[in-house]
Amino acid sequence: MAKESGLGASLAIDDSAGTPRTISNDVNDVSISTPRGVQETTGVDVSAFERILLLADVKVELNGVFNDATNMSHDVFKTVPSTSVTRTTTFGVSGQTLATELLFENYEMSRKNSGELTWKTTGNLANGGVPTWS
Repeated sequence: MAKESGLGASLAIDDSAGTPRTISNDVNDVSISTPRGVQETTGVDVSAFERILLLADVKVELNGVFNDATNMSHDVFKTVPSTSVTRTTTFGVSGQTLATELLFENYEMSRKNSGELTWKTTGNLANGGVPTWS
């Protein structure tokens, strides 16, 4: 596969009722991290580190522009402070897809002195499912 840009990426996130909403046009920045825990297992009889991989995780950070149109980003995230629901989140780029169940921990809005109204949110793995690209 050739090197590519992230142009044309897509993002769909369930609202609090579990209905997927495509909010790609509201999102300016996406950061996806899929870390693994690591345990050092180095014995005193060796001269270099030994490690084993532990649990998998995923964290998604999103930044976007406020949009309170029906079924857009504000509709999706406005219930984050008042509900505790797992939301299917699907990110796609160049035919590659990462779909995972996330708990969103915040919905933070910011109005700058220039007038722009933006938001950011963070989602963390909810159900123990190993994040896998397809």
